[in-house]
Amino acid sequence: MRVSLFITCLADQLYPEVGESVARLLHRYGCEVDFPETQTCCGQPAFNSGYHDEAREVARGLIRAFDASDYVVSPSGSCTGMVHHYYPMLFAEEPEWKEKAEKLIAKTYEFSQFLVQVLGVRDLGAEFPEKVTYHPSCHASRLLGVKTEPTELLSRVKGLEMIDLPKKEDCCGFGGTFAVKMADMSEAMVCEKAMNVCATGAQVLVGTDMGCLMNIGGRLNKENQPVRVMHLAQLLEEGVKRGETSGK
Repeated sequence: MRVSLFITCLADQLYPEVGESVARLLHRYGCEVDFPETQTCCGQPAFNSGYHDEAREVARGLIRAFDASDYVVSPSGSCTGMVHHYYPMLFAEEPEWKEKAEKLIAKTYEFSQFLVQVLGVRDLGAEFPEKVTYHPSCHASRLLGVKTEPTELLSRVKGLEMIDLPKKEDCCGFGGTFAVKMADMSEAMVCEKAMNVCATGAQVLVGTDMGCLMNIGGRLNKENQPVRVMHLAQLLEEGVKRGETSGK
């Protein structure tokens, strides 16, 4: 199975190790992973700011980059949600490009979505004996419909104690350009989110979007809270390594 990694801007520039974890886990399950180097942004920042013409041009570049791909997998529900939910709107008046967008949509998945829905993988043999709480990001759960896949994968990690996050459905306040345009409101939201994370007593906060994790992690760090922040792919990969070590 040939899979192309859609790394996203945040992961590429700030958290490349997340992409590496995704690639290694996919390779573990027989996927041939490639990385089209012509990929850039999905166009979400421009789109959210009202620059639809500019977003459309960026989207064309992404469509071209993955034209030959069999599957496209991303560690971001937000960027995947942008492709699935807004690309048809962007190209509503351009039939040729709308068709190309729909072909990209049909083969594009968020990481946990791909593991569970396409590969049929739920138990990776991972071991992670720590207290963990999970933040469901807005775009992944509400735009893309990724709701049970991450927790299903986590529930099968040996030794992991899942602690429910209070008000988990609430936004963390990042929202891409929202955090810049509405900085005071964004800060109030992430302060509440960080407070709820700390209330769980969890050692680890896990999520599926680096934008959210960067925002919450930044607040936890500012408050000197000893909570480790990890993308789901990182936790699963570390858990697989622990499982292999304990099994020897």
